Amino acid sequence: MKKYVIGLDYGSDSVRAVLIDASNGQEIEAEVSYYKRWKERLYCDASENRFRQHPLDHLEGLEATIKAIVSRSGVEAEAVKGICIDTTGSSPIPVNEEGTPLALTTGFEENPNAMMVLWKDHTAIEEANEINDLARSWGGEDFTKYEGGIYSSEWFWAKILHVAREDEAVKNAAYSWMEHCDWMTFTLLENVSLADFKRSRCAAGHKAMWHESWGGLPPEEFLGKLDPYLAQLRDRLYTETYTSDEIAGTLSAAWAEKLGLTTDTVIAVGTFDAHAGAVGAKVEEHTLVRVMGTSTCDISVSAPEVTADKTVRGICGQVEGSVIPGLVGLEAGQSAFGDLLAWFKDVLSWPIDNLVLTSDILSVEQKEKLKAEIESDFIRKLSDAAEAIPHQEAIPVALDWINGRRTPDANQELEAAVTNLNMGTRAPHIFKALVNAICFGSKKIMDRFADEGIEIKTVVGIGGVARKSKFIMQSLANTLNVPIKVAASDQAPALGAAVYAAVAAGIYPDVITASQTLGSDYEAEYQPQPEYLEIFSEQMERYEALSAFVEKSIVKSKKTLEHHV
Repeated sequence: MKKYVIGLDYGSDSVRAVLIDASNGQEIEAEVSYYKRWKERLYCDASENRFRQHPLDHLEGLEATIKAIVSRSGVEAEAVKGICIDTTGSSPIPVNEEGTPLALTTGFEENPNAMMVLWKDHTAIEEANEINDLARSWGGEDFTKYEGGIYSSEWFWAKILHVAREDEAVKNAAYSWMEHCDWMTFTLLENVSLADFKRSRCAAGHKAMWHESWGGLPPEEFLGKLDPYLAQLRDRLYTETYTSDEIAGTLSAAWAEKLGLTTDTVIAVGTFDAHAGAVGAKVEEHTLVRVMGTSTCDISVSAPEVTADKTVRGICGQVEGSVIPGLVGLEAGQSAFGDLLAWFKDVLSWPIDNLVLTSDILSVEQKEKLKAEIESDFIRKLSDAAEAIPHQEAIPVALDWINGRRTPDANQELEAAVTNLNMGTRAPHIFKALVNAICFGSKKIMDRFADEGIEIKTVVGIGGVARKSKFIMQSLANTLNVPIKVAASDQAPALGAAVYAAVAAGIYPDVITASQTLGSDYEAEYQPQPEYLEIFSEQMERYEALSAFVEKSIVKSKKTLEHHV
C-alpha cells in the first residue's frame, strides 16, 4: 500500500490542505477554504489595528478541506499516515481547562477578546514597550535577546497582557492560552490533556521568549513585574517544547469519522507557516526563503556553532530546531508585503465601488462582470504600467511600514509614508514606489544578516506574489543583488507541513532527507540586471533617508505627546 501525508496550512484569509504521495512529493489533491466570518470583517477594527478571528472559521475550514481531499482522491483511509498543521503566528487563543477556546463557550461567543488574536493585531503596542523596558532595566537576564532584542506587539505575551487588562471576564475565564498551531493540533488528538500536550518549539522560541538556557519560559519573577496575572499563568502553560518532526498524538475517533480517516493517523507537533514553507522550499544553510504573502517571513538556518556566541540583533528570533532539528532557525520579515499593495488597491477602488458600481446605468449582471474583470486585472495592469515607466523618470519614494516594522528592529508604532509627489505622478508611479519600498525593506533585512555574520548566497521566493509577478521579483533581484529562485509549488507551507508529517509518521528518518525528496522544485530564477543595479542603489539611499526622517519624527511626536500628557 502506498503511503500519503497531509499538510494543513492556515494563512491570514484561508486554510489549504494538500494530500501528498510520501514516496515522491506528488500533490494528489488540494483544497482551499476561506474564512466566512473573517471575510465579512467581523470582530475586527482596522482603524485600531484590531484583527481577531473566530475559531469556528478554522474548525470549519479544517473539516471542509481535509474531507474534500480524502474523498476526491479515493485513497484508502489507512494509507494516510500523518498530518501536520502550520498556522500564522503569533496568534494566541484563550482557552478553558479542557482546551476549548472561550469563544466556543457560553457567554463569549461574540466577544473579540475571547477569539484568536491574529498575528497582524497591533493593539498591544504599549504592552510590548513595557516588556522591552523591563527586559533592559530589571537587572536580570534579557529574555528578549534570542528574539532579536526587541519584543513585538505581534507576539504572545504582549497580546495576552493587553487582553487581560482590557477584559476582566476573559482574563478570569482563561485557564491558559495556546498558539493557533498548538490549538489546532490539540483539537485533533485523542485523550490528551493540556498538561501533557506537546507545544511547538518554533512558536515558543520565536514568540514567547522560551529558551533552554533559562529553563523554558521567563520566570515568574520577571513576568510578575509586568502583571501578576502573567506570573500565575506561567504554571498553566508549558516548560518543554517539541520540534515538528515529533509525534503529538494520534487522530481522535471523532475527527477520524468526520474526515474519513483512521485513528492510526499520526498528528505531528504544530508549526508556523513560514517555517513549514522554508522546509517545503528545501531550505539549507546560506539560503533565505521568503514567504511572500500579506506579510513576509524570511527564514534561514545555520549550524549551531555559527550563532553559538552571538545573538542576531533586530530579527524575530534564533531557535534551535524551529525549522530543521539540529540547526538554528533564523526568522525575520516585513509586517506588510501584499498588504501594502492591497491597501493601494483599496484606495484606487473607492471611486469604482462607490460611483461606477452604484450607477443605475448598469444592470446587476453588468456590475458583477465588471467587478470580476477589474479584480482579475487590477494588479497586473498596474504592474505592466509601472514596469513600462523609464528608469530615468521621477518616481516617488515610499515606505513599507503600513503595518509597522517587523524587522530589522521591530517597531509597530512606525507608519508608512510617500514623498516626492508632483503633478506628473500617476497611479503606476505610486505603485512602482510601493513595490520599491517592499524591495528596499527586504534589502534592510539582508543587510542586517550580513552585518551579523549570517551569509546569504541565494534567495528563494514562495507564495502567490513570487509566482505571479515577474515585475516584483525582478525588482527584488535588482535590489538584493543576488539570484532569486521561485518555488514551483502553490502550497509550499502546506507541503512543508506534509514533510514534517512524513518524518513524524516514520516514513523518513529526518527532515532534511524528507525535504530533499518531497520539497518543491523551482520554476524560475531571476538574476540581478547589472545595468539597473546603480539605479536601485540610488533609490535605496532615498528610501533610507525617508526612513530615518519618518522614524525620528514619530519618536519626537511620541515624546511631545507624553510630555503634554
